[in-house]
Amino acid sequence: MRVYLSRWVCLDVASNLRRLEEEGEEAAELGAGLVVFPELFLQGYTRHVTPREAMTRFRDISSRHPGPAFVFGSIEEERRNRITVWRGGRELAAYDKVHLFAPNGEHERWEAGDRYVGVRVEDWTIGLLNCNDIRFPEQARALTLAGRCDMLVVPAWWPWRRDDVWATLLRARAYENGVWTIGCCVAASESENERFSGAGNHVFDPAGNPVPTGDDHLYELDRSVRTRVIVDPRVAYVPIKQVEVGGQPPDSR
Repeated sequence: MRVYLSRWVCLDVASNLRRLEEEGEEAAELGAGLVVFPELFLQGYTRHVTPREAMTRFRDISSRHPGPAFVFGSIEEERRNRITVWRGGRELAAYDKVHLFAPNGEHERWEAGDRYVGVRVEDWTIGLLNCNDIRFPEQARALTLAGRCDMLVVPAWWPWRRDDVWATLLRARAYENGVWTIGCCVAASESENERFSGAGNHVFDPAGNPVPTGDDHLYELDRSVRTRVIVDPRVAYVPIKQVEVGGQPPDSR
């Protein structure tokens, strides 16, 4: 699969909507099978776009370019931070961020999602995570073992100063689950009320190796890489339900 990742600079909403149209067309012309935009890419934390307007644009863009599947970062809808996936003018899946990021006040702004979500795109099964979700290995594990996902896609709004943490977590989720892991982060936000330098985009193969890119947008995923994984966690996994902790109990006096 050829994957296109946006290097998105979040401006005012009108400019963002114009750029969305341009990037959708560019990605389709480049032959991408999957197109990914980052978290809150149309609005950030300080601007506003109506869900109706966003969904109309998503429907129109995916209708005009029916080949690729579009992961439209996330928008704010029904007090949720919601990722939507579209193809051919139809919404294939929606995922609400489960692990809200308290330092940004997300618990006050949104309600947490209550389920994990994957989506089939041709012969790939894609698990959806959103930014802070990547810190929680149990989510990636559930998508891999129960959802049988072979790719994890993670839109994000992650700061550049912690790019090393972002990349390390993405790589760990790839290696420990034997799946491709794709992180698409906002490059920057430029507005009067919100200036932000975002982390990089990263793609890791099932062996935990970075997938190269020639233009910082396109990545080629070679399915044969999975045959070179030394230990396939999806095959070698041993379910254990009991945990024992030995030693003496603490003194209760």
